[in-house]
Parts: sequence; structure tokens; C-alpha cells
Amino acid sequence: MSRTRQSLLRRTLACICLGSVILTTASCGMFKGIEDPTEGWTADKLYVEARDNLNEGNYETARDYYQKLEARYPYGRYSQQAMVEVAYSYYRENEPTEAIANCDRFLRQYPEHPLSPYALYIKGLATLDEDTGWMSFLNRQDLSKRDAQAARDAFDIFKDLVLRFPNSRYARDARERMHELVEAQAKYEVNTAKFYYDRQAYIAAINRAQIVLRDFQTSPQANEALLIMKNSYEKLGMEDKVKDVERVIDANQNRASFETYQRAEEYKAAGVPVQD
Repeated sequence: MSRTRQSLLRRTLACICLGSVILTTASCGMFKGIEDPTEGWTADKLYVEARDNLNEGNYETARDYYQKLEARYPYGRYSQQAMVEVAYSYYRENEPTEAIANCDRFLRQYPEHPLSPYALYIKGLATLDEDTGWMSFLNRQDLSKRDAQAARDAFDIFKDLVLRFPNSRYARDARERMHELVEAQAKYEVNTAKFYYDRQAYIAAINRAQIVLRDFQTSPQANEALLIMKNSYEKLGMEDKVKDVERVIDANQNRASFETYQRAEEYKAAGVPVQD
């Protein structure tokens, strides 16, 4: 390498080093000027401010305070609460993936903690993602497998909550949501069967209707599924199958009539007025 090129290289490196020093110095000065308003706050102060911001819908600010609380006081009495509330703030901010990840983080560390039912409850809600999730697709023709899977996953989470923590404050609502999910999923399958029937895909319609009869026998949607099966078999010219389904429909109607009669007799025996 020539002396001229060596000299040029040395000057270039010197400029780069000088620039780095200037930038570093400027950066240090800049960051020194930024003060953290929470510096010196006690755990109680951080918790109260985080809680108030969460209640007011300031989720990002609340999350910042909760995360500082957890980092500064990892062994304090608010540490575990902060972890769960961070998950809740993500759920309320319509970020279900982050909410679920934070719930899983807490449940891995504290599977039997008193706050574990709360974490499971948040995880179930976030998995279901009620605002934009699968239930909103029930009245649409574009039926999504992904949405049905989310419902099944949420059902399993609520079931886990109920089985592991049956006496928690969240167990009752979890049971109600499980019931709603079963009914909604039955409707989903019926709507899917209708979707196929309307497009003359009768075998597919029958298969989806059979799912309702197999998995949701006691659901009000069972009778509708039977009618779809009957009409599909008629379109296919399968008269034997039509008669089989008709017998099931008649049996269901007779059973329903008998159960109604039986309840009326029980009411009469108990002295409860019954309208004819």
C-alpha cells in the first residue's frame, strides 16, 4: 500500500473515531436531560398509579407502571399482581397475542397462585377475542375454521379454570361462557351445513349436520340439523335415509311433548297454576 493511501486511511479512521466520540457525548447529555417521573416512587405509589390508569383506560401508561413495579420490587407483594394486570391491559387494548403470552408467563411461574384463576380467565377471554373473534362470524357466509378452533381453545381454558379452581370468583362466569360456547359452536356447525346446502353440496351439508347430532345432541340446533339432513337426502334421492331421519324427528317431537306433559303434571301436583 502506498504512503498516500495509508495516510488517507489513517485520516478516515480518525474522523470516524472522532465522530463516534461526539455522538456518544451528545447522546449521554441528551439522556441525562430526560428524567423518569417515577424515580423514587414506592411500590405502593407505583401500584396505585398503575391501577388508576388501568381503570381510566390509559393502558400503555398503566402497563409501564406495572412493569416498573415488577422490575424494581420483584419480591414485593404487588409483583405477581403486576404481571397479571399487564396481561389484562393487553387484552383491553385488543392485543390478544400479547395478553396470552403474559398469562402463559405467569402461569408457568405460578401455576397454583391465588391469581392463577384470574390469569386463566384473561387467557380465555383473549383466546376468544370477543370483539373480533369467531362469534362475530356466525351470521356470515364466510365461515372460518380458525375461528371455530379459537372457540374450542377458549372452552378448554375455561374448563381448566373450573376444574382446578371451582370455588374461585371467576368459575361461575367461566361455566356460563362454556355453555355459550357450546351453543355458539352448534350454531356455527348448523350455519356451515346451511352454507353447503345452499350451494348444493349436499354430502358436505349432511356431514356437518351429523357433527351437531354427534357433539351437541341436547342443543336446540339439533332439530335444525335434522331438517338439513332430511332435505339433503331428498335432494340426493335417498328415500330410505329420508325415512330414517323422519323417524328421529318424530321421536324427538314425541319426547319433547312427553317432557312438557310430565313437567305440567309435576307443576299441578305441586299446586303451581298451569296455563292450557
